[in-house]
Amino acid sequence: MSRRPRARELGIPFDGTPGAWNAITDVPGVRLGHTTVIRDTPGDAAKAVRTGVTALLPKSRTDVESVFAGWFRLNGFGEMTGTAWIDEAGLVDGPIVTTSTASVGVAHSAVPAYAKAHRPDVDRWNLPVVAETWDGYLSDPCGGLLKVEDVFSALDSAASGPVLEGSVGGGTGSIAYEFKAGIGTASRQVRSGGQYCLGALVQANHGRREQLHIAGIPIGRAIPEGRTKEPESGSLIGIVATDAPLLPHQLTRLARRCALGLARSGAISGNGSGDLFLAFSTANDGQIEEPRERHLVALSEEALNPFFGAVVEAIDEAIVNALIAAETMTGLFGRTVLALPHEPARELLRRHGRLNLA
Repeated sequence: MSRRPRARELGIPFDGTPGAWNAITDVPGVRLGHTTVIRDTPGDAAKAVRTGVTALLPKSRTDVESVFAGWFRLNGFGEMTGTAWIDEAGLVDGPIVTTSTASVGVAHSAVPAYAKAHRPDVDRWNLPVVAETWDGYLSDPCGGLLKVEDVFSALDSAASGPVLEGSVGGGTGSIAYEFKAGIGTASRQVRSGGQYCLGALVQANHGRREQLHIAGIPIGRAIPEGRTKEPESGSLIGIVATDAPLLPHQLTRLARRCALGLARSGAISGNGSGDLFLAFSTANDGQIEEPRERHLVALSEEALNPFFGAVVEAIDEAIVNALIAAETMTGLFGRTVLALPHEPARELLRRHGRLNLA
């Protein structure tokens, strides 16, 4: 898959200073991988598959350490497994996986199987974090189930560096604001009590056309072509990573701010939307859950304000990157979802003085 332009490359303006790759992988140690499944059955449009899985590794694929985490449910018409344990202990114990609604069970089984295959010397339980969005408009929800090998492939491919965005991995069949969307990412450099990095990843599958705002301009209303649905439905999964030393309750506060980033692009998180957000920190290395005294480092609550702003900025940019990167796709029953047209969007921003021409 060739890389499409990103939002900043098209002159779309954003606040804040990104990291080297402007991706969640700017956070040291964080790795990301995708498996994309596109399959057609000749003569049977009811069996088109447009789905996949995205795997985010807070640490190395063989590391068995937990990381501090927090999460937030803006609207709960969706699923993110493992959240009861995050509430209870403030920990994520392994990879974070996003996929389609129908494949949550496969992914949930695959994560501990993968851990056991790579670290047979370690006997520990695992409550996987698997989040989903519905891709049934473009993909057969019954015949398009992932296989365990697909999840393993995403985990195996997880790497640092630039991230493939748009119609890949868990976002293969995603639609946002009735345009083709999918996976998007962004990052911010944060200086508050030290120099840190914060990155965001979204699986964007939400919103109606008239809601879409980019850089404050109502882009969606001006591009009515190719609308796909009427009801307020769909979901956004947002994941935030940072190397700042934050405790679980502080990470929960970061996760809540994902909702403000979502609102910047215009979404209202309607009744049929599953908008679920998670934040984790790679700091405080060591077996956090070991039965011994631990000496942890944490920033003060007052130091969090720049991180709150970084979350809002990064989630907003990640959503726009998902829209910009995605390409028009035809899938189940011959349904076609159009990509956001770059030049009309740029012209609207130029007309309102919002296009960065530098």
